[in-house]
Amino acid sequence: MNGHLEAEEQQDQRPEQELTWSWGHRPRSALDRVKAMAPPPPLPLTPSTPLLHGEFGSYPARGPRFALTLTPQALHIQRLRPKPEARPRGGLVLLAEVSGCCTLRSRSPSDSAAYFCIYTYPRGRRGGRRRAARTFRADGAATYEENRAEAQRWATALTCLLRGLPLPGDGEITPDLLPRPPRLLLLVNPFGGRGLAWQWCKNHVLPMISEAGLSFNLIQTERHNHARELVQGLSLSEWDGIVTVSGDGLLYEVLNGLLERPDWEEAVKTPVGILPCGSGNALAGAVNQHGGFEPALGIDLLLNCSLLLCRGGSHPLDLLSVTLASGSRCFSFLSVAWGFVSDVDIQSERFRALGSARFTLGTVLGLATLHTYRGRLSYLPATVEPASPAPAHGLPRAKSELTLAPGPAPPVAHSPLHRSVSDLPLPLPQPALTSPGSPEPLPILSLNGGGPELAGDWGGAGDAPLSPDPLLPSPPGSPKAAQLSPITEGASEMPASSGLPPPTPDARVAISAGGPPDHLLPPLGAPLPPGWVTMEGDFVLILAISPSHLGADLVAAPHARFDDGLVHLCWVRGGISRAALLRLFLAMERGSHFSLGCPQLGYAAARAFRLEPLTPRGVLTVDGEQVEYGPLQAQVHPGLGTLLTGPSGRPGREP
Repeated sequence: MNGHLEAEEQQDQRPEQELTWSWGHRPRSALDRVKAMAPPPPLPLTPSTPLLHGEFGSYPARGPRFALTLTPQALHIQRLRPKPEARPRGGLVLLAEVSGCCTLRSRSPSDSAAYFCIYTYPRGRRGGRRRAARTFRADGAATYEENRAEAQRWATALTCLLRGLPLPGDGEITPDLLPRPPRLLLLVNPFGGRGLAWQWCKNHVLPMISEAGLSFNLIQTERHNHARELVQGLSLSEWDGIVTVSGDGLLYEVLNGLLERPDWEEAVKTPVGILPCGSGNALAGAVNQHGGFEPALGIDLLLNCSLLLCRGGSHPLDLLSVTLASGSRCFSFLSVAWGFVSDVDIQSERFRALGSARFTLGTVLGLATLHTYRGRLSYLPATVEPASPAPAHGLPRAKSELTLAPGPAPPVAHSPLHRSVSDLPLPLPQPALTSPGSPEPLPILSLNGGGPELAGDWGGAGDAPLSPDPLLPSPPGSPKAAQLSPITEGASEMPASSGLPPPTPDARVAISAGGPPDHLLPPLGAPLPPGWVTMEGDFVLILAISPSHLGADLVAAPHARFDDGLVHLCWVRGGISRAALLRLFLAMERGSHFSLGCPQLGYAAARAFRLEPLTPRGVLTVDGEQVEYGPLQAQVHPGLGTLLTGPSGRPGREP
């Protein structure tokens, strides 16, 4: 592309301004909300099937003209004038890198053109994503109304593709095809990620979900278990999903809070999502892999997961019911750990200011003081083999220790409650932008009176700024902002007392009193039924994990799925050298640790397990949170929760 298009696509800094969108009817039940967030079956089209084709100008008007072709996977851009391109360069916009789009109009009364803008997050030469906005001018007709209809046709088609909505075969593409956007509750832990979570949310998350047209309400959590208390008092029918902007710990609070409600059977169906802004981002790593993106950390992981959230789509999520020594229960979406993993997790808390690097430092210190623990592990083997790819020799079902089962991995003080952002623009500091070669400030191109800026779409002298032209205006008589029930602690939906035991220094984790019964487990301490496998010995670590990732860059169970109905048991027996253990964790970054042939490493896929520490002192964690030390047992509840994952697959270029 020539310099004009390159200037139009210049990257920008994230605008420190946020916007919420009004929306229409909300589904009444959690099941309806799941259906609303889940995309319909894929379009019966090939990836290269042309859906729309047309000629557009650029903004400013004196720029080049382009031929645009929209396919199910990409927007193709070819410059026509001033000089046609035989082989377009940089003219392919993958929909997997698009957050949303909008239509705009000129504030000049004499301009009959309409404008179509898309927001993209392409990868740069160094691999990181940066925001870019591209604006095209629909000017093929004589009147603004006709040009507006064309711009809206393209914006509607692109939005349908992004959200997995079907396009009419021969029918007219109009904004009426678009449903009202889902409403999300964002819970932000401002202390997460070295204290950068709120800044990341403000600079990256809020602009992107505004570009996608999602409606949201944001609350900053202020203390441990604050999110758990909040979700207990929510009127869940008003929300299509709850999204945590933090590490894994905040989502743990949300899920256990939902399962503590009297209506837990309906409440736990509420779709939940995670946008990684903490030091431990294991589930986000699994979501990133499920979406087909390359492994990522930090801002890149956050942008990948935000793109997936903007696309919509949910997936059943297995939850693990964990019964502790006191008889209380909590629910896990991630892992139960004992030994080296839990030691590193808890002992590295004092290095939390380092962010994810705390685990690296904790691992080094843990290796220097490597311990072994005597214990007994019993489990109920899975009745079916884990899905793809099967291990070389399968998973034996004999009542004996299983080792090296999986095959090689594919590459791969309390302040007020309502510190919140709702359906009103939030005034944030606005960075000064200037047009290249012009001392004049850039016009702010906004949507719905304060939306995300369209960087790179500035005009020079004589170019009128653009104003909002929403695809879905609010119906007559509707309020500008959706009216929601207050979010309160101790709302009437919950009893005055949760009946929880008082916290103890050794039990830092929230305990859930509701949830389904554990039909596979006898009482803790009672003999196990036939069919269970038991092993006893000295262990360096025992890990029970549900999803594939133990960290954003640690693939502990490479073939695990969110809804495989299994808990993946991994253990390392005593006698392993420090060097060999370090090699295991280095290989785990690629998910290839099971291919090393380490004789101390074992694996089993199970439906339930019991762990009995025989060492008087140690650390047990559930989803990275320390729990009381002693025997525990757990059972998988397949598909009990619902996770907002976005579409699955591997984004890529069209053939």
